[in-house]
Amino acid sequence: MKKAMSKTDILLENAKNIHLIGIGGAGMYPIAQILYTKGYNLTGSDNNPSDKTEKIQKMGIPLTFGHFAKNVEGADLVIYSAAISQDNPELVCAREKGIPTMERSYALGALTRKYDNVIGVCGTHGKTTVTSMITQVLVEGGFDPSAVIGGSLPLIHSYGLSGNSEHFVVESCEYVDTFLKLSPDIAVVLNIDKDHMEYFKTLDRLKESFIKFSNSAKITIANGDDENTVDALKSVKNKIITFGLGENNDYCAKNIEYKAKTAGEYDLYFKGEFLSHIVVNAPGKHNILNSLAAAAACHTVGASGEQIAKFLPNFKGAGRRFEILYNKNGITIADDYAHHPKELQVTLESAMGMGYNNVIAVFQPFTYSRTKMLFDDFVEVLKIPDKCLLTEIMGSRETDNLGVYSWQLAEKIPNCECFDSFESIARRAVELAGENDLIITLGCGDIYKAAHLMIDYLEK
Repeated sequence: MKKAMSKTDILLENAKNIHLIGIGGAGMYPIAQILYTKGYNLTGSDNNPSDKTEKIQKMGIPLTFGHFAKNVEGADLVIYSAAISQDNPELVCAREKGIPTMERSYALGALTRKYDNVIGVCGTHGKTTVTSMITQVLVEGGFDPSAVIGGSLPLIHSYGLSGNSEHFVVESCEYVDTFLKLSPDIAVVLNIDKDHMEYFKTLDRLKESFIKFSNSAKITIANGDDENTVDALKSVKNKIITFGLGENNDYCAKNIEYKAKTAGEYDLYFKGEFLSHIVVNAPGKHNILNSLAAAAACHTVGASGEQIAKFLPNFKGAGRRFEILYNKNGITIADDYAHHPKELQVTLESAMGMGYNNVIAVFQPFTYSRTKMLFDDFVEVLKIPDKCLLTEIMGSRETDNLGVYSWQLAEKIPNCECFDSFESIARRAVELAGENDLIITLGCGDIYKAAHLMIDYLEK
């Protein structure tokens, strides 16, 4: 059945020449890829050169570095990244000229209504990994999907791709209800946990958003082991398929064998019948559950048990998801996007079980509201590693008016120190590291820069 069109869909449908502001961003680049293959004439602008802008130029898309009013000339639609300020000269010029403008999430929503089999992957934790796993299997299995991923998938060296089938795998973020702009055919719900409470205010309101997202799909594939998800499923009206470690789920893992530096392997069962033996090469026990979600989604859209078993092990992690950046002279440096206490817990517990002599966690708290609201939870999970180093809180979209600071966390965490620069925290981490030690940088901001500084210091 053809999906109903919104006003933004009609704008996109009628456009021929589209200008993208911030075209080199992780969320904008895959949208540019899809629009380009669908025949639109594109131009773009960005502040700085990057690997993505280089790929855009190789596609033949005219690209300007810097934001200037003249860049929108000839456009009949302007799409802009959420990071672009409203006083951006290109946005201002477009409005003055009467050129329609559209924020990136609306454009992505419009694109989901151009495909007949959209897999929307949502959840508080694990979205990027599961979206990547599904994409890995469908690409290697010959399904020729399109995809928009929140991290870089090594298979395609990108945050997304444009395929030629009706399959479209989309990471679907709940922040400020962004995912409600999408039109999934299959909703994959990984978990529901307290996050973005500065927007949702209560857990019930957060659940309501996930319910709306699920009800917008034809099928919901959901974590049958997650209490909040199970509670939300009571209000979901479409077909429900569950996955989890419990044998009451439609898809479940039996005979799990955990490995030290990978997740492990298990027998995949569907409705009580053996489907295939799965090997998971992404680190951490939590990736057993992530792989179950991906296997359920892939099987639902037609992948065989044999295809899942063959291609899923080829996924060894997405960018910034326990990504190993350095492994020399007995020291390993990894980087992970974990920023919520539950994510930190599973990542750090996994790291502690990998056989390293010491685990040194370098964490950048993200937003004052999250740090204040989940303060005690952060204290508990940051006690897990052998040593914890903290940067100052990255405020991002917030101002420092809540009276919460990293040193307050450090006072309650044994073996914890605070630093006011990446240079100082990187030097301290390298000083502490010894034979068979792991340094892992954690956070959804720019803490990865500290990891690269550590590598520079070690190489020198």
